[in-house]
Amino acid sequence: MSEKLRVGILGATGMVGQRFVTLLTDHPWFEIVRLAASERSAGKTYEEAVGDKWKMDTPMPEAVKNMIVGNIADADGITADVDFVFSAVNMSKEEIRAIEETYARKETPVVSNNSAHRWTQDVPMVIPEINPEHFAVIESQRKRLGTTRGFIAVKPNCSIQSYTPCLAAWKEFEPTQVIVSTYQAISGAGKTFKDWPEMKGNIIPYISGEEEKSEQEPLKVFGHVENGVIVKAESPVISAQCIRVPVLNGHTAAVSIDFAKEPTKEELIDRLVNFSGEPQKLELPSAPKHFIQYLADDNRPQVSMDVDYEKGMGVSIGRLRKDNIFDWKFVGLSHNTLRGAAGGAVECAEMLKALGYIVRK
Repeated sequence: MSEKLRVGILGATGMVGQRFVTLLTDHPWFEIVRLAASERSAGKTYEEAVGDKWKMDTPMPEAVKNMIVGNIADADGITADVDFVFSAVNMSKEEIRAIEETYARKETPVVSNNSAHRWTQDVPMVIPEINPEHFAVIESQRKRLGTTRGFIAVKPNCSIQSYTPCLAAWKEFEPTQVIVSTYQAISGAGKTFKDWPEMKGNIIPYISGEEEKSEQEPLKVFGHVENGVIVKAESPVISAQCIRVPVLNGHTAAVSIDFAKEPTKEELIDRLVNFSGEPQKLELPSAPKHFIQYLADDNRPQVSMDVDYEKGMGVSIGRLRKDNIFDWKFVGLSHNTLRGAAGGAVECAEMLKALGYIVRK
């Protein structure tokens, strides 16, 4: 029998679910044993359920093509076969909260890509390089849920990944105010140009809910655990605009920032390129060896050249320069379905395994 942890994917037929499938097929620690989706897909093979809606650049892995898709609502059946699940379901927030708690209460850890539980006070929302200590709140969550194994952990929104790592790297200089405009790829909406042709040559200046997430979620990431809950940080104050642009993969951020202290450009670059965290120390399978790269050319980072840095798990920063109103400004880029979605969740699961929160049943 394989020593790998047995994994289920909830919402396996959607774009993020498909990304989970590609990332986990040959994973050294995890093995896909169950795929689940809506009642509409249940009972079909995975290949039949996805049909012509496979959205990845690489072919569907042979290992999952004939796997029978389960019904997400059959929590008893799914949880009987797995050690933990990834969640990428497409439901209302109320439905997602309910289904994820159902799985957790059945003693099955849930590592979620969804936003429904990001503001549940005892649910850790983690970028593993920045705040893995927040996983300690799981013990309090388990007491609330009445579980010994089960819990929910989430990763943050994809839109914050291209600038929040910089704020963490520059913590010693005390960032106070941030203005950010994010230019977000269509895959962040689960789309390709094939099924969203009106995005070709187009820009949409509104993405529902994204600006609040971009302004508030970094504060939870920078918060601290106190009395069994996560208390968000009070600074920096962030103002965000989020715009959908005709790019398939890659969220770009244009950022202006103020500091309480006065760093030099050389200090800022040094902190970026030397920033690393527990995933790098532990050599987690999905962790980038070099988390943040700084690109000195004025025309970088670019989606076409830099989005796949460190297999899409790294962050690219460029155009660091003085600002006429704020102290400094820069441009960041991250891969929204890898670092920002499924890849970030897989890295979270690896950290949870390394810390002993996810074990075999």
